[in-house]
Amino acid sequence: MDHPRPCGCKGRRTCLQCEKDFAIERIDYRDVFQTCKAYSYCPHCNRIYPGWDTDRVMEAHAGGHDGQPGEEYPGVLVALDWVSEDEERALMKGIDEMPWDGSQSGRRKQNFGPKTNFKKNKLQLGQFRGFPQFSKFVQDRFEQVPLMANFQTIEQCSLEYTPERGASIDPHIDDCWIWGERIVTVNLLSDSVLTMSRYSAEGNATRYNLHLVDRYQDKLITELADDASMERFENAVVRIPMPRRSLLVMYGPPRYQWEHCVLREDIRERRVCLAYREFTPMYLQEGSEYAKSEEVFCKAQTFWDHLQEEVPPVNGQA
Repeated sequence: MDHPRPCGCKGRRTCLQCEKDFAIERIDYRDVFQTCKAYSYCPHCNRIYPGWDTDRVMEAHAGGHDGQPGEEYPGVLVALDWVSEDEERALMKGIDEMPWDGSQSGRRKQNFGPKTNFKKNKLQLGQFRGFPQFSKFVQDRFEQVPLMANFQTIEQCSLEYTPERGASIDPHIDDCWIWGERIVTVNLLSDSVLTMSRYSAEGNATRYNLHLVDRYQDKLITELADDASMERFENAVVRIPMPRRSLLVMYGPPRYQWEHCVLREDIRERRVCLAYREFTPMYLQEGSEYAKSEEVFCKAQTFWDHLQEEVPPVNGQA
């Protein structure tokens, strides 16, 4: 099971097809999280309230959340209706005109970015030569979001989730050696939810390359939470809604001190998201590793016509 299966899954990652073909018993994180206290994030007031159902919490905003004050959960921005219906159609037309590649846990992907090896901390240009032209307006619009000031996209990835394949993604933290603080997602076609669970690095300090955050912690947008602040979320999950056509930016404590996942149960219709990544400060212009990333930044300024040019192959890990 450690080798890729025909569906694209390997190891503990599974989809409906390989669970059937190989009689794999899957970890159901929904069951795991049922023992936790659940909160849901309200994008209207930027606070969290008790409850698993994000739709109910969002609807309760009009009534003042029944007088509940809510709690702060810094490090999240959800901008509703960030792209229009026409823009969504144009994005999906371009996305579906390009080939998809299989991915783990029932997903499909289209990846545009450098070649990375997270275990060896090795960066290569690979086949990266920029991004499809039809999506350029999304990156241009980042400049209108104050939180996205100076964000320099160096990876753009289309990810498709469908209920027919049982698509999901297990709890994880995005790599901290190469990907910077702001984790950016544009959600298309249907609503979904990001489920956050507190992470403890005890006994495995190098997982996700989290130990490297110490090198640039003084450059983070917001300070990480202290132990006392995290203690109140012992045995808790936070549910963050990702409504159709919304923008989600995750940074600070949710980026580094919580794992995030998309549960299979939260994919009810086809969902496609555009995920954007930036480099860590070490690879920025004044960073110690800039010589290794300069060529990537150069290619990231290029936008090409997907109907006129051959689509480059998806970069794998070195």
